[in-house]
Amino acid sequence: MTGTRALVLDANILVSAVLGTRVSALLDSYATAVAFFAPDVAYADARRHLPGLLRRRGIDAEDGLGVLTLLEPLVQPVASRDYEPAHSEAMARIARRDADDWPVLAVALVLDCPIWTQDQDFFGAGVPTWTTDRVELYLRNSRSSAADEPDRR
Repeated sequence: MTGTRALVLDANILVSAVLGTRVSALLDSYATAVAFFAPDVAYADARRHLPGLLRRRGIDAEDGLGVLTLLEPLVQPVASRDYEPAHSEAMARIARRDADDWPVLAVALVLDCPIWTQDQDFFGAGVPTWTTDRVELYLRNSRSSAADEPDRR
């Protein structure tokens, strides 16, 4: 991706966006400066894990899953056909740590951008990673970079 900064989110960040306020606030705040993506399976994983987490917190599962659906305009789901070409490369980089994470890494490879995660399995996979407590450094830089570019209208 040239010109636009981007981040690939894994399922744990999507879940955090539903359960807390920090991730959703960051997504809202930086949506005009950064393109956010998640593989379709990250959304599927979040939908599978959220009902139990929501029930334990006393939150209606349907309401919480509705919040996840509302994230899709901010965090664009990437279809497997779009990241499948990077499957072999992603597996070679992450299979020893957690082979189930290959779609997130594949999207990052296809889009040539970092990953936003709390999962240490991505560390050392050859793609920059940002955790929630540090990601705003990347996001802030994205906003100032976009402001510094000339208006091309």
